[in-house]
Amino acid sequence: MHRLALALLPLALAGCAGAIPSAETASTPPPSRLPYETVSPAPGRVPSPAPAPTATTSYVIPRATPLPAMTGAGVIASADVAQAAGQTLRRGPEIASLPIAADDARAALAAFRLTCPSVTTRQDASGLTRPEDWRAPCDAAASWGDKDPARFFAEAFEAVQVGEGAAFATGYFEPEIAGTRTRQPGFEVPVYGRPSDLVDVDLSQFSPEWAGKKIRGKVKGSDFVPYDDRTQIEQGSLNGRAPIIAWAADEIEFFFLQVQGSGRLRAPDGSVVRIGYASQNGRDYTGIGALMRTRGLLAPGQASMQGIVAWLRANPEEGRAIMRENKSFVFFRELTGPGPLGALGYQVEAGSTVAADPKFIPLGAPVFLSMDRAEPNGLWVAQDTGGAIKGANRFDTFWGAGDQARTIAGGMSARGLALILLPRGTYDRLAAQAR
Repeated sequence: MHRLALALLPLALAGCAGAIPSAETASTPPPSRLPYETVSPAPGRVPSPAPAPTATTSYVIPRATPLPAMTGAGVIASADVAQAAGQTLRRGPEIASLPIAADDARAALAAFRLTCPSVTTRQDASGLTRPEDWRAPCDAAASWGDKDPARFFAEAFEAVQVGEGAAFATGYFEPEIAGTRTRQPGFEVPVYGRPSDLVDVDLSQFSPEWAGKKIRGKVKGSDFVPYDDRTQIEQGSLNGRAPIIAWAADEIEFFFLQVQGSGRLRAPDGSVVRIGYASQNGRDYTGIGALMRTRGLLAPGQASMQGIVAWLRANPEEGRAIMRENKSFVFFRELTGPGPLGALGYQVEAGSTVAADPKFIPLGAPVFLSMDRAEPNGLWVAQDTGGAIKGANRFDTFWGAGDQARTIAGGMSARGLALILLPRGTYDRLAAQAR
């Protein structure tokens, strides 16, 4: 059974909690699982706060026992491995020995095929792989049929543990809010495209010490200065400097759509406009949930997104001021394909796409998760990034759109083991490089 089907099964079994003896039953889902203060802005995604529990919804959390981490001697990534230098790499188990379902492998293979034009040409920011390393697995993927997809991964890849392998996984989804293409009564919140004067600066062009680091701002006279913050933008500072691609009905819902980085705008006539991340103003993200809890504004159990939203609506002026303490602002573009795009520019797939930190995990690489919750267990493909997704074993799993996806993503907080699947021969090359 594919992972997404597995994840939806508890919803179908919600009325018979005893159906999965190893599962934990909770109101959908427990707010204590959601470290909402850790969220950061797109690009990429952020952990999704859970919807508030209701009397009619419950979610059976299927538990699992993670595989043990690899121990013993490993390879210390050398300084030549730009971002992952100093990380201990350990050879993982044979991929054929891992519990990978056929449907799960089939979906991961389809996602991996999408990434091949990128991984075979772009430089891997982690330094673990080279474009030429990916050519053999990509050639094999192109000619591999639909039969026995798990064998493809066993033959083309080897499992490697980065660091201690202790993984933490959250979830994200594609939200839907009310919005229209044209301004009309009730739809007054502008959805901005990328401003014409927003400048991205790749600092690696100035010093190798800044490899992989970028900043955003604007030119003012002869100076490069920070870009307008949320308050300035909401007060109209972008007039004439940025296109307005749509209008949202609710500033609070749009605020949280920015946190997710992509979503759908549904008009009163039922038409839908899908929008995705185009850029961001370069300002640091501040999680308002943490601010509200620190200031004692949220009662115990009120830290879900619904609890935060309820407070913001009950206190509109204070709520607007708190949202503006998050100076980060996301700009969008209209998406015409069937789904949101990840950091590689390809469509992300529910149950197959995972966001990872490209400083440690090559974008495009398959990832095997073995966690203490069953839903994320199995194969994913690192096709996305996220502001809060930092570190060698930090992941954000994508669950699609709709209420079910919101429930699963919102409650996702899993710990266990992560293994990165690298093209065969990579580990030995890195070992030789380290020596």
